[in-house]
Amino acid sequence: MYNLEDEIHDQLSRRNFLGKTSIGLGSLALASLLNPKSLLAAPSEGGALGKPQFPPKVKRIIYLFQSGAPSQLELFDYKPKLETMWGEDLPESVRKGQRLTGMTAGQSRFPLAASKFKFAQYGPGRMWISELLPYTSKVVNDLSFIRTMHTEAINHDPAVTFFQTGSQQAGRPSFGSWVSYGLGSDNQNLPAFVVLLSKGRNGDQPLYAKLWSNGFLPSIHQGVVFRSGPDPVYYLNNPPGIDKTSRRRMLDYLAQMHQEQYKQVLDPEINNRMAQYEMAYRMQTSVPETLDISKEPSYIFDMYGPDSRKPGTFAANCLLARKLIEKDVKFVQLYHQGWDQHGNLPNDIQIQTKSVDQPSAALIMDLKQRGLLEDTLVIWGGEFGRTNYSQGKLSKDNYGRDHHPRCFTIWMAGAGVKKGMVYGETDEFGYNIAKDPVHVHDFQATVLHLMGVDHEKLTFKHQGRRYRLTDVHGKVVKPLLA
Repeated sequence: MYNLEDEIHDQLSRRNFLGKTSIGLGSLALASLLNPKSLLAAPSEGGALGKPQFPPKVKRIIYLFQSGAPSQLELFDYKPKLETMWGEDLPESVRKGQRLTGMTAGQSRFPLAASKFKFAQYGPGRMWISELLPYTSKVVNDLSFIRTMHTEAINHDPAVTFFQTGSQQAGRPSFGSWVSYGLGSDNQNLPAFVVLLSKGRNGDQPLYAKLWSNGFLPSIHQGVVFRSGPDPVYYLNNPPGIDKTSRRRMLDYLAQMHQEQYKQVLDPEINNRMAQYEMAYRMQTSVPETLDISKEPSYIFDMYGPDSRKPGTFAANCLLARKLIEKDVKFVQLYHQGWDQHGNLPNDIQIQTKSVDQPSAALIMDLKQRGLLEDTLVIWGGEFGRTNYSQGKLSKDNYGRDHHPRCFTIWMAGAGVKKGMVYGETDEFGYNIAKDPVHVHDFQATVLHLMGVDHEKLTFKHQGRRYRLTDVHGKVVKPLLA
């Protein structure tokens, strides 16, 4: 748990040590570049927790967040009942007066819409997978499905914020920031928390920096966005007229001024900011090397699909995610937009799944063949699900679906979770949970548990209260654990 007095003591001790031994922050950074295996470049001993609270199953996380909310009824949750009752009104005994969005609350009818797409069962667990996901069906034995996710949020912005920060209101630290704060970093030359962004066909739901913000945690734990193109991190490269030696000299002088300022105000954020400058200096070497995919063999690009050669695509970012966790980046957050399909769903979801199906499955296979899936957790899912009734006009070939927070599907794969299983059941209409609900906070608590963290004990005192990712809720879903 964070303690200001301990933080000040740590910073004072560090400053005294550096001053007495004549080794400035700049020398430390330079030493790590010249000799990464030296004592000065040793991996971080951990974050606020010092080390995991119990033996972890997971060392790294890749979170493939599907922004806009994929329709579980088109992908994972097969409901024959909707075929037999196609076009009939959703029974009030099923809906039970539950809240609707403003986009369908005014409809006079709620006609049930069966998926246009065929389903088949795969693997020993006989899990239903849509024909839209042929590549995912090939790795189904490595996946663990949660069919009964649910949330209170019914609109995109609060729902995405809830999944990413544990609160529907902005201002809380993000999932990756909590992990960075609690467990630290295993690579001093790259951030512990990296964000990758990609767009689908209809990337109309905006994503804001609050989703990867450090909130009230120290700023060194904020997610760092890596972009496609020659400048993957803004302002990382030296401007014209500034070479590496000049930059090093500037940082050394800046460190001296920061230390003098710290003596007067004892604000830990001063040293956090200096640590960020030093990280940026080291990243000038580490980022271009890490993001260079030119040396990947052709069969890897073939595995991830043709889009993997196009920077900024979901496929290219999946490949980058693998490279980042190879460098011991602890939390890679990939956001993919384009799932908000209120109308023209059958056409749009085909385009969207074609862009994510092959690379998602390829990431699982690639991690597995490298032995990385043994201690890496991959998560795939959105902020809520889709209604079983049509938004707007319904026809056999066309329909839309509104937001549905009552039950939806996500999957996980890799370290610590059971393979080839489905957890939870929805009713025959796919509208309510019939068995084993999993709340957003339960999901967050379970992921932290897999990393060796008790979600109730990873806290930060802010404005007189101790906050945590799971707020005052959440329980570990033990049947999911291997």
